Amino acid sequence: MKASYGFDQCYNAQLAVDATAQIIVGTGLTSCAADNASLVPMLDHVQATVGVDPTVVLADNGYKGEGNFQTLEARGITGYISLGREGHLATATSTHPATQRMAARLASDDGRARYRRRKAIVEPVLGWIKHVLGFRLRQFSVRGEANTRDEWNLVCLAVNVKRLHRLQPA
Repeated sequence: MKASYGFDQCYNAQLAVDATAQIIVGTGLTSCAADNASLVPMLDHVQATVGVDPTVVLADNGYKGEGNFQTLEARGITGYISLGREGHLATATSTHPATQRMAARLASDDGRARYRRRKAIVEPVLGWIKHVLGFRLRQFSVRGEANTRDEWNLVCLAVNVKRLHRLQPA
């Protein structure tokens, strides 16, 4: 991955979380620093894991892009993907109609309410990985993309096992 001082062996770990049970339903790992290209592969992974496409996708501005928005629309998925940092929203240009539709959806009361839920869905899971399991996302214990992907999947599996145990009725 390109760093400010050259190239470094790093990876960008991704996960998709079910909003109801907070179970990880998709994982990904890439050597690309940008999240943008990871959205469609993550959707494919979730579809393969669960058997259906998600009906709604919430994602931060790292996943924004006209191509991603068009893919969501083509697959019948309602997306709520930020177009910029809070207070610094980008404007949608007339040459990007799917981006205009995303901006309109996010500007609605329902869109704002749904997007706010993203933090309550994904961030607790990342907190469990970091604080309950003690896993440092910046320090994988193996080298190589395939081995690192296996370690990331194992960490996510451990979180799911703990979560499923917690969800069992008493």
